[in-house]
Amino acid sequence: MTLEILTSDLLAGTRHGFFTRRGGASSGIYAGLNCGPGSGDQASAVAVNRARVAEALGVPPARLLSLHQIHSAEVVVAGPEGWTERPRADAAVTTVPGIALSVLTADCAPVLLRAREAGVIGAVHAGWRGALDGVIEATVAAMGRLGAEPAGIQAAIGPTISQRAYEVGPEFVERFLDEDREFGRFFSGGPGDRALFNLPGFVLARLREAGVGEAEWIGACTHSDPERFYSYRRTTQTGQSDYGRLISAITL
Repeated sequence: MTLEILTSDLLAGTRHGFFTRRGGASSGIYAGLNCGPGSGDQASAVAVNRARVAEALGVPPARLLSLHQIHSAEVVVAGPEGWTERPRADAAVTTVPGIALSVLTADCAPVLLRAREAGVIGAVHAGWRGALDGVIEATVAAMGRLGAEPAGIQAAIGPTISQRAYEVGPEFVERFLDEDREFGRFFSGGPGDRALFNLPGFVLARLREAGVGEAEWIGACTHSDPERFYSYRRTTQTGQSDYGRLISAITL
């Protein structure tokens, strides 16, 4: 099976992709293109999958850079040497051609950004905690330090859990309202005292408030399409022991 790569028209002209689970070498509960070295999958299968992604993006496997994601607002800059040990961060930016920046997700929002005229790209892992703590704003600021004007940045959110599938408790809602009462607009009523959280809508709002010129969510829900996407929440609901990780990447 060939790789399935979703793209955004906003990022046209810059090599990028939100990869689905199709076309990979993993099997069992990881079946497909699991690119997560932190999963319990066979390391050899993950290496094959990552090599296929690198080939699709036109970079050597060693230049497909990932992060040790910690649900933070930490951003790192990838220089010409790249890195061999994954930095503990949730976003990366670079001006170096031939490096592919990637993030891994399984419900959280992968965000790819580029400032075409400035020659700056970024990749963000935006879970609810990182988005609330400012990972989007920190990434836009880091791109700015590399010469990008926020208004010249285009950003696309890849496959993520949609609001209809993201049920949360009242303490979750309160955490957002304690930060800003206006954040209530990202919640709708669920069963009983539960609420439904709009993660892609929240990340879009953060992008726009950071001054990004154009932003979109490509509209794919990880939870609702098990044939194409891994989902942490679906895994917990079905009682499986682990889950694969989707990769999203961008390169100059």
